[in-house]
Amino acid sequence: MSVVKKIIVTGCNGQLGRAINKIYQDNTAYECVNTDVGELDITKIDEVDRFVADVKPYAIINCAAHTNVNGCETDVDNAYRINAIGARNMSIAATRYHAKLMHISTDYVFDGCASAPYTEFDSPNPRAVYGKTKLAGENFVKEFAREYFIIRTAWLYGDGKNFVRTMLGLAEKHDRVTVVGDQFGSPTSADELARVIAYLLPTDNFGLFHGTCEGMTNWADFTREIYRLAGKGTVVETVTTEEYDKNCTGVVAPRPAYSVLENYMLKLTTDYQFADWQKAIAEYIKDLSF
Repeated sequence: MSVVKKIIVTGCNGQLGRAINKIYQDNTAYECVNTDVGELDITKIDEVDRFVADVKPYAIINCAAHTNVNGCETDVDNAYRINAIGARNMSIAATRYHAKLMHISTDYVFDGCASAPYTEFDSPNPRAVYGKTKLAGENFVKEFAREYFIIRTAWLYGDGKNFVRTMLGLAEKHDRVTVVGDQFGSPTSADELARVIAYLLPTDNFGLFHGTCEGMTNWADFTREIYRLAGKGTVVETVTTEEYDKNCTGVVAPRPAYSVLENYMLKLTTDYQFADWQKAIAEYIKDLSF
């Protein structure tokens, strides 16, 4: 009788955590041990050590993060605790108890000044606190984890609060919405990201990967595609980031103008292919209930 391999999933209630649970729900070879802030404080190394020692996992998938980009600008210490120290703690425990570590990072590690998709070989240069803390987390993983995967993703949407649901909610209340058209990236389905995590995890193909849906768009055109697929007649008016930020209250974090990620390492080392962003969002909209 084969032993079921346990996978600790931190941030299990987030969009990616839910997608990971969905992909493993019928897999009898693995068991997800779910944790969120209520069950495990990843910023406390002793607590992490006790938890991992008790579970004895095959792998840890670290989805936990302080993802409020504007909030990180004013909650700097907490952002570093969660995004950097938390990643360090999970890395130390993974090494001590012989578990693989799958760590999720972000396009915000880049400054957004490129004119071609970023590969894993391009040098990070984060501008926002969120990106700086996530890069620090990456560096801790590289320093302390023995067998690790780091996957940078971007523009994620899934089961939970996200841009797609926000735009659909606005369409119920407004005939017109204003959306920035000068920020470019690759909208990525949490289901698509969970699939590549499940693909990589059993392998020894360790290292840094980019993981986004193929192709690129901007937020305004992405919104138009969402409305088209959902049958909404709401008009999307394009504005610049500068124009949009003028109407915002509070601290606004700098956003990368261009954060398209090339899944270069996946293409160099595997045959794995992400879905095009248009196909992925069509699947997502089809599964939503209106």
